[in-house]
Amino acid sequence: MKQLIASALMLLTPALVLAQDASSTPAKPAAKAPAKTAAAAKTEGAKPAAKAPAKSTKAAASKSEESKSTKVAKAKPQSSRAQLKSATNQVASGLIAAEAALSPAELAIAERVHTGHIPCELGASVNIEADPKSPGYFQVAGKGFHYRMTPVSTSTGAVRLEDAQAGAVWIQIANKSMLMNQKLGQRLADECMSPQQVAVTESIRKNPQPSLLDSPAAAAATAPAAAEAPAK
Repeated sequence: MKQLIASALMLLTPALVLAQDASSTPAKPAAKAPAKTAAAAKTEGAKPAAKAPAKSTKAAASKSEESKSTKVAKAKPQSSRAQLKSATNQVASGLIAAEAALSPAELAIAERVHTGHIPCELGASVNIEADPKSPGYFQVAGKGFHYRMTPVSTSTGAVRLEDAQAGAVWIQIANKSMLMNQKLGQRLADECMSPQQVAVTESIRKNPQPSLLDSPAAAAATAPAAAEAPAK
């Protein structure tokens, strides 16, 4: 009996060894497979990483080109603005030079112009202001008008300011002034009186001058009375 059991064990031993070998041999390929997959993953992950710098350099180059184009595009309006500014300055300097070319006679007339707020008849008024930057030039303004005037010589001795472009004329005599537009044929303001002209008007009212229609005897009689009035 013991011999039979021993012989059976001897027969089964090779089969068990073969079974153990069969179970141990398939484990080796299974262990190698993860290594291959990890290596493949590394190589596949490395390829996009290598391509990424190339894309970033292309993007940087395109951005630099766009920035250059925008800078060039912005520079063009600046040059045109600079040209326009220089042209404006040249025109302004030319106007200033032309305005400064008044004659001594015209500057003398400008010194006699009454300035400030001057009331006129019918509730109208005229504001006359000298231009501090351009000697001899005046801003004449009122309701519905605004002129830039310069003095003009006259044969009567009256003070005359004109805006040749607008056709406006300001005439100032001893006791009153008037503003008219020759192009429109209208009087814009009449019987205008500055404080100096009001004083002259009062003097004339108190001491009227003899009329040319008066007789020589009447004129001779009124002349001494007018001369004695200040003495009283």
